[in-house]
Amino acid sequence: MSEDFGPMKSRAAEWFRRLRDEIVAEFHALEDRHTDGPLSDQPAGRFEVSKTRRSAEDGSDAGGGEMSVMRGGRVFEKVGVNISTVYGVLGDRAQMAMAARRGIPGMADDPRFWASGISLVAHMQNPHVPAVHMNTRMFWTPHAWWFGGGADLNPCLEYDEDTAHFHAAMKGACDPHGAGLYGELKAWADEYFYIPHRHRARGVGGIFYDDRNTGDWEADFAFTRDVGAAFLPAFAPLVDRRRETVWSEADKEAQLVHRGLYAEYNLVYDRGTKFGLETGHDANAVLMSLPPMAKWI
Repeated sequence: MSEDFGPMKSRAAEWFRRLRDEIVAEFHALEDRHTDGPLSDQPAGRFEVSKTRRSAEDGSDAGGGEMSVMRGGRVFEKVGVNISTVYGVLGDRAQMAMAARRGIPGMADDPRFWASGISLVAHMQNPHVPAVHMNTRMFWTPHAWWFGGGADLNPCLEYDEDTAHFHAAMKGACDPHGAGLYGELKAWADEYFYIPHRHRARGVGGIFYDDRNTGDWEADFAFTRDVGAAFLPAFAPLVDRRRETVWSEADKEAQLVHRGLYAEYNLVYDRGTKFGLETGHDANAVLMSLPPMAKWI
C-alpha cells in the first residue's frame, strides 16, 4: 500500500499548500480594503510565516510545515493558516487511540503514519464579524487511508443571515457528492463541536467529517478539495458585510467571553489538538487556534 500512495500523498500535500496561498492572499485583500470603520486608520495586517518541525522520539526528522499567523490587523486580531506534512511512527498511546476509534488492525505490528493538511482559525477584531475554523487533511497508515475536515462558524453576536449564507456554501460543497451528505455532515458537526460541560455548542455549526474512505481515493480527494474551495465564498462575504460595524464595550465583552468558550473546547475536546501534541508536533502550531485574549465570568 505504501508504494502505491506516494503520488497521492504528494498531490494532497500540494493542494493544501495552494489552498493556504489562496486564503492568505484573500485575507490580505480584506485587510487592504478595510479603509472605513473601526481600526481602519491602522496599518493593514500581514502574515508572518515560520517553519515548524516535528521531531521523532529519537530526534530524527519527522516532517513539519509552515505556520502563517497575522496578529493585530485592521480586520483580523489573530488568524493562523497552517499547513503541515508529518510522518513517522505512532507512539503507543496514539496507536491505541487510532486502533480503537477506527478499528484498524495491525497497528501494533506496523505503526507508521503520514498526515498532511491545512488548519485555519480566525479571531476577528470586530465582535460583529464571526470567528471561524476550517481544516482539511489526509491521513495514511500501511493499513488504511482517509480524509477529514470541515468548517464551522463561531459568532459571538449571531446574525441569522450570516449563518444561512455559511451553511448554504457548505451545502453547495457537499451536494455534488451525495444528496444526503450535507445533512449527515451538519449533524456530525453539531455533535462534534458541542461542549458537554457547558451544555451548548461552541458556535452555529457547519460541517465535519472524519474517517472518509469510500474506497475511491479520487472521489474522496475531490470532495475534500470542494470543502476547502468553499471556505472563502462562505466566509469572506460575511467579513465584508460586518467589518465596518461600530461596536460597543458590551459587544467586546461578549466576544471575549465567547472566546473563553472556544478555548475550553479546543483544549479539552478537540481531536486535532490532542493528536498534534501527542505526536510531538510544534506546540505553537498546534495551539495556534487559541484566541489572543479571552475572558471567563
